[in-house]
Amino acid sequence: MDQDKIREGVRLILEGIGEDPSREGLVDTPERISRMYQEICGGYTQSAQEHLSKTFTVGSSELVMEKDIPFYSLCEHHMLPFFGKVAIAYIPNGKVVGISKLARTVEVYARRLQIQENMTGEIADAIMEYLHPQGVMVCVQAEHLCMTMRGIKKPGAQTVTTAARGCFDEDPGLRSTFLQLLG
Repeated sequence: MDQDKIREGVRLILEGIGEDPSREGLVDTPERISRMYQEICGGYTQSAQEHLSKTFTVGSSELVMEKDIPFYSLCEHHMLPFFGKVAIAYIPNGKVVGISKLARTVEVYARRLQIQENMTGEIADAIMEYLHPQGVMVCVQAEHLCMTMRGIKKPGAQTVTTAARGCFDEDPGLRSTFLQLLG
């Protein structure tokens, strides 16, 4: 990440809204925001492969589900936060991954400028590509601050997106089971 460009961009925004970047309360703001973007946009330097490549052999092919995984992301249209929960279910194909790796995979994609629809599919596609399960289903539920604090101003509105791959795409019963488990 080009920290100098971020700092300069913040200074320009401050000037653009009529603020004085040399004012006591703002003098360190460009540096703070530069460090913040390094953290909250850190997904660009990560790969889901590193998290999903450490697997364990299992004898069953029963559904594995991790739900209520919290995430925070930035909308690529307004660069405002959207946040919520992710649920991931997959049917193993002889291998499972440590459950923390599912949450780490969510972070890889959430820590980028995003739209929720793409993030949902990217998580599902990464699990299919690197874990090779029989199928995967992902559900993302989020509140978007671009709808809450500006524009239509509808706090609490939830956007729900799903992505189904493999056997979840082919079997309505599996999709139904997943949705019931979301409860």
